[in-house]
Amino acid sequence: MPVYDYIAAAPDQGCPHCAGGFETVQSIHDARLTACPQCGAPVTKCITAPAIGRSKSKLDDRAKAAGFTKLKKIGKGEYEKQY
Repeated sequence: MPVYDYIAAAPDQGCPHCAGGFETVQSIHDARLTACPQCGAPVTKCITAPAIGRSKSKLDDRAKAAGFTKLKKIGKGEYEKQY
């Protein structure tokens, strides 16, 4: 299920939970939240960048830490060890 971000419509009227923004898991078919679940203050849905996958550099770091070797193709049938 998707994760949606919400923030208080008027931060001075919200509680610490909604004034700084919060995330909630909802079905795509559920209606938008209109009020903070903790204090009832009006909230608006935020548009944020999606978190998709992991960066390739972190995967390389994890593989190196686990003791794997990465090879780079430099020619036909020739490979060079990168780490």
